[in-house]
Amino acid sequence: MTTVQTLSIPTMLGTYPKTQPLKDGTLASPLVHLDFAAVDTAQKAFKDVVRHEKYDVAELAIITFLQAFEAGKPYVMLPFVMNGGFHHKSIVVRDDATFTASELAGRKVAMRAYTQTTPTWVRGILTDDFGVRLPDVRWLSQEGAHVADYEEPAWVARLESTASLEDMLRAGEVDAIIAGGGLSGEPGIRPLIPAPAEAAAAWQARNHAVPINHVVTVKRSLAQSHPEAVREVYRLLGEAKERAQQGKPQGAIDLQPTGFDKLAPAVELAIRYAFEQRLISRRYTLEELYGPVADILG
Repeated sequence: MTTVQTLSIPTMLGTYPKTQPLKDGTLASPLVHLDFAAVDTAQKAFKDVVRHEKYDVAELAIITFLQAFEAGKPYVMLPFVMNGGFHHKSIVVRDDATFTASELAGRKVAMRAYTQTTPTWVRGILTDDFGVRLPDVRWLSQEGAHVADYEEPAWVARLESTASLEDMLRAGEVDAIIAGGGLSGEPGIRPLIPAPAEAAAAWQARNHAVPINHVVTVKRSLAQSHPEAVREVYRLLGEAKERAQQGKPQGAIDLQPTGFDKLAPAVELAIRYAFEQRLISRRYTLEELYGPVADILG
């Protein structure tokens, strides 16, 4: 009788309904043990992944992953979206703003980081649908990239203020901000793009994609040496997602798609946006980003 050796895998995933059964052990496997880092908010550990390569399975923002891939970090992508959503609502102005999304030239637009995924999607929407030229806008960031060697393009400047993005907007220090969340909800500010939900639905119908925020990545060495473990990790993620969705109404659009075909439109769009915005130096192929995972799960 052959004894199955359980492989322990250093893992960093945020805490969500779909990762909870993996973290609390109610969903387990005889093949792999996911040795979870004590991390609830994945963003707080991105630097540990891309600078110190601490985990064999890790959640990363799609833009952080693309930059890490370009920098030669040893991670490839699984076709599993941890979270995604639409960002037409994420560029915000004061209620008294008189300019439109097509009239951002010369204006100050602030964000936490130029390399953040939400601003990347917003800038892509602005360039594709509203004719905005990136060099014409005064992009302002609070902090740099997770990937240490990245240099921002000349059209990005660092904010000196330590105030919050919302406070700077309300004080008139900037004309607009890009924020995926964390706003107070107090009156006085509004989305720059009118009827953002309807605009997002029209965008999705044209592009057949949901903007990806975070994906799951694995070390290339794990995929090469233990393909059966990567296959099992992917299976566990899928089962955990199904458990989290049981009994809950599902929208017409899956904001957390899985599988190569379902991810392809959004990943290809993220690659194009990242290239056009000088976040990466060339347009990588899906085959490059998945590496050995394509054969393992194909």
